[in-house]
Amino acid sequence: MIIELINTGSELMLGSVLNTHQQWICQQFGGLGCPVDRQVAIPDSGEAIQQAVREALTRADVVVVTGGLGPTSDDLTRELIASMLKLDLREDPSIVAHIESFFSARKRPMPPNTRVQAQVPGGATVLPNPFGTAPGLILEVEPGRFRDSESPSLLIMLPGPPRELRPMFLNSVVPMLREKLSDLGPFQCKILRTTGIGESLMEQRIAPLLAPLIIRGLQLGYCARLGAVDVRLMSRGADGEALITEAESIVRSAIGKSIFGCGSEELESVVIRLLTELGRTVAVAESCTGGLISHRLTNIPGASAVFAAGLVTYSNEAKQMFLGVRAETLSNHGAVSEETVREMADGARARNKTTYGLAVTGIAGPAGGTAAKPIGTAFIGLAGPNSTNVLRQLNPYERESFKQATAQQALEMLRRDLIE
Repeated sequence: MIIELINTGSELMLGSVLNTHQQWICQQFGGLGCPVDRQVAIPDSGEAIQQAVREALTRADVVVVTGGLGPTSDDLTRELIASMLKLDLREDPSIVAHIESFFSARKRPMPPNTRVQAQVPGGATVLPNPFGTAPGLILEVEPGRFRDSESPSLLIMLPGPPRELRPMFLNSVVPMLREKLSDLGPFQCKILRTTGIGESLMEQRIAPLLAPLIIRGLQLGYCARLGAVDVRLMSRGADGEALITEAESIVRSAIGKSIFGCGSEELESVVIRLLTELGRTVAVAESCTGGLISHRLTNIPGASAVFAAGLVTYSNEAKQMFLGVRAETLSNHGAVSEETVREMADGARARNKTTYGLAVTGIAGPAGGTAAKPIGTAFIGLAGPNSTNVLRQLNPYERESFKQATAQQALEMLRRDLIE
């Protein structure tokens, strides 16, 4: 099945709005076992919309168009697609009633131009919108009109606001798609989340081991992001679940310690869960990451039971005052050093009476590096019940990426200690 996604909106082309639709909708199709084959973003112009839809219909079984169904002058999708397919637009009384009720419930007058959203192309299925006024629309485009096929193409039009699009897609579009995809057999997908191994090395370690399963129908994929690589195992058919289980066992045997979670699980949620299960606590002392580690940990519900404190000790004076780092340590070794981060970790643990003290210090750049300590140098310290260990890393990125990578490495250092 070929699926194409068209996101309309001149604001997308200007970069003033982040296109979250392309990621979210692709995730939904991926979860159904049918990844999107092509996606484009186009401005709110008649020529661009009609051209993109027409081209997509020459290739795709399913075409999803987002945006352009509202009441303003730049909402052109409904009219342009109806014109392109030579379909009449007729007002749907049930949609008019919904729009009137929507404004009445909010005790607001109904602007006359909102009534245009009740215009429905002939033959279209209307998708209800409980969170807005613009309904979604589904059209079946007859075989042979744009491509050689025995089955019609499905043209799905969805409103632009995410708060309206997402519930509509999940509640109305997904059930319809599941029915159409049932003939393809059951789909299985397992995502193993890893950190500490680059994408190329990951492939070297696991791809040869999985080769026999790939011959049997396993699909193997990777998604690399800063400090992490997702391994995607997919299969379709009656034996798909057994194939995925066998593949997961092989991957875990090869790189088990680097796997921190599954699906959409984040490293910080795993750390909080492990701390909770083991009855342990942590205090964090941050310099170069500026509070990012504490931010990630406290994003997780239940963190208050195990996260005692987060200290952003950016200056040398703060390191001495709040963590007890000695002046001679800073003078002799510098703020970015194994000795300093060791005292930071020890101080965070001792002063907050926690199981662990986790500390980071580094050189984020773009200045401040030396031959001995180049830009991107980071020291990570972990003080625990038995010892204090220090890890030196080099993360030669711009500042934001440096902070993200260093925070990831610090959380992974803590996770490794917890599982070992």
